[in-house]
Amino acid sequence: MEPDENVVGIVLAGGRSSRMGGPDKCLQPLVGKPMVAHVLARLRPQVSDIVISANADGYAGFGLPVIADSLPAFPGPLAGIEAGLSWVAANRPGVAWAVTVPGDTPFVPDDLVSRLAEASRAAGAMAVARSGTGVHPVVGLWPVTMAGGLKAALASGMRRVSRWVEMQGAAQVLFPPSEIGGREVDPFFNVNQKDDLAEAESLFKRAPEPS
Repeated sequence: MEPDENVVGIVLAGGRSSRMGGPDKCLQPLVGKPMVAHVLARLRPQVSDIVISANADGYAGFGLPVIADSLPAFPGPLAGIEAGLSWVAANRPGVAWAVTVPGDTPFVPDDLVSRLAEASRAAGAMAVARSGTGVHPVVGLWPVTMAGGLKAALASGMRRVSRWVEMQGAAQVLFPPSEIGGREVDPFFNVNQKDDLAEAESLFKRAPEPS
């Protein structure tokens, strides 16, 4: 698969990890490496560049730009998306799109960008992912030109990603379950609690990630 040179990846790792009990969940070990490293490995072949949206230390070792929210007090993933889009607009002026993926979704599909881009072109709008568990508004393909409007909306109190996506008339792309070790797994399975991390560990041991 060839990377899409017109898309930069934004990995969202700026949450508080409160349901994990405090530690930064995206940096928790999963089969021998930080969980976010699995996300990066799956996203890297699909995009021209990757940046990490994070508000904590610990991400410098990945050798990628780390972008903090422009607003204080952990305003949520929409602020991380805005920070990433603003970075792309300032630093990659030839790139028109950015794809966002949470840093706690280690099974993100390897055709995520191509399918979102196809749907976006057909609809003439941004596109977000959907699976059997519902819509995943933080997994989406965003026009970089949206950065300014999103920044203004955040300043006015907008916080819900789902509401912003709905306002943009986003297309939805259905992704089927992934088969891992004989089990059907939601491709956007996310690790929120320690039990989720243990389940992800078990799934990886059944079917190790390709090198």
